[in-house]
Amino acid sequence: MAERDLYRNRDFIPDFDAIMAETEARSRAFADRSRVERNVRYGETPRQSFDLVFPPEPAPGAPLHMFIHGGYWRAGSKETHTLVAAPVVAAGGIAALVGYDLMPETRLAEIVAQVRTAARRLVDLAPEIGADPERFTVSGHSAGAHLASLLACRAPGDNLRPDVPKLRGMLLVSGIYDLSDIPGSFLKDEAGMRADEAQAWSPLAARHMPGPLRIITRGEHETAPFQDQAVALNALLTRDGQQAELRTEPGANHLSIVFDLSDPQAALGQRLSALVAAS
Repeated sequence: MAERDLYRNRDFIPDFDAIMAETEARSRAFADRSRVERNVRYGETPRQSFDLVFPPEPAPGAPLHMFIHGGYWRAGSKETHTLVAAPVVAAGGIAALVGYDLMPETRLAEIVAQVRTAARRLVDLAPEIGADPERFTVSGHSAGAHLASLLACRAPGDNLRPDVPKLRGMLLVSGIYDLSDIPGSFLKDEAGMRADEAQAWSPLAARHMPGPLRIITRGEHETAPFQDQAVALNALLTRDGQQAELRTEPGANHLSIVFDLSDPQAALGQRLSALVAAS
């Protein structure tokens, strides 16, 4: 029997499709009872946009939080992750759920650039929507955690120090921080990532900027790459004197952890609320 691909989460989560459907259903339900402004453009293509979710009674100078969805750079959408705004709104923050163009049609360097552009656009927009640009935090799940981490580091693919806004903190959930195995994984045809792209945009090979608290977490039941890379990124940051916090979410797998992240009463949702409130 061939060894299973540890990046192919579907093989390790029996109710994979049901969790995906539930994530989308919860997002629709939360959007229906929230004030949401859809598709604020930051770039030329339709996916280069973000959805804003506001608290019922936003206070002036509210904290601002940006979430980046996963999908292994070749799938996923902001609309199916509206539920993640719940702990942000519970903390009085304004949430921005960010979209981006997908591989293989769009190369990874361009996706990184798009997410950085989205962050700059959001911070520029902050005073107009009632947010404080100095109270800016970010989170991401899976590939979104990878992209979020690149908002506060200079990767090998960066010729110059990247133009990124100041971050107060980030919450990195189930991220991929060493991309070297991705080109040869089950994603080789779906994402088409090249070895040079993996080398250029691996956070574990990057120089991380000082400043933001980086909270790194993953589910108890995730496969070895997600466990090992979370530990490795925390060790790298700690070695370099950066503020880092390493967590494990009990009972969670690579998909169900999004339910923990989006629940203001769950431990991870509470941590997201606290990060936003403290910014």
